[in-house]
Amino acid sequence: MIWLIGSLFLVLSIVIVIFVFKVSSQVNERLNQMNQSLQEANKIIGQNLGSATSAFGNVKEQLGRLQETNSQILQVSKNISNLQELLRAPKFRGQMGETQLENMLSQIFPKKDFYQMQYRFKSSDAVDAVIRIGERLVPIDAKFSLENFQKIQEAENDQEKNASRKKFLQDVKKRIDEIALKYILPAENTYDFALMYIPAENVYYETIIKEDTLSYCMSKKVIPVSPNTFYAYLQVICLGLKGLRVEENAKIILKNLNMLSIEINKFRGDFDLLGKHLSDASHKYDDSSKRLDRFSDKLTNIQDTKSLNSK
Repeated sequence: MIWLIGSLFLVLSIVIVIFVFKVSSQVNERLNQMNQSLQEANKIIGQNLGSATSAFGNVKEQLGRLQETNSQILQVSKNISNLQELLRAPKFRGQMGETQLENMLSQIFPKKDFYQMQYRFKSSDAVDAVIRIGERLVPIDAKFSLENFQKIQEAENDQEKNASRKKFLQDVKKRIDEIALKYILPAENTYDFALMYIPAENVYYETIIKEDTLSYCMSKKVIPVSPNTFYAYLQVICLGLKGLRVEENAKIILKNLNMLSIEINKFRGDFDLLGKHLSDASHKYDDSSKRLDRFSDKLTNIQDTKSLNSK
């Protein structure tokens, strides 16, 4: 009896040992699989973190360059602000316009024989410049009104803007009347038209954007020009007057000038569209910046998780 019990106990012990060994083998196999999976996961995470770190470094570098560019823009804005303060003085504004006009004339014409600054008529009125084409003169006045134009830019609502624009255009028409009366003098050898040189592009576009103002200019035979359009107008004038008498070609010249003004208005539309695209790009930049912030938060969470696992 004792021998039988001993035998059973021995068999039971052997069975238990075999079972424990089998379970231990399965556990070790599972642990090895889990360890291999963890190693592969750590490798993938390490690669992703390396790529993310590199990308973040590039973004940081680009942001540094952007900050430097912003500093330069702020400096330019400061300089522009100082210039605007100077432009509030009508005398300085007039001198600036005359200087800019003289520089352009000196670049277009090889000799001063073709133009003259501060040309004085018999009435003692002096026009800022004249261009000699053939035996006659093209008067150019370089003064412009700025006060009401600045009020347009500073207006806080459409009502204020429209009121300031109305006053600005009234100033423009007064300037047109003055040029037509003082400087268009065929009896003193001028052509029967004159140029009104506006040295600021934004003021120029505000002047010609209304068709009735442009029509008023044409009726008075006073042609508004800007730094970007001055040379083109001179080309049209010279081509229209070359070898022909002004009286026979004045209508053709004014028609061509009117067509050129229409093209400039079309350019203004394209210019405004470009401004809209730039504004959309700015919004896209803001959205990308927000997405970058969210990505940085996720990256920080991953790094924190990795630190906890390593512990």
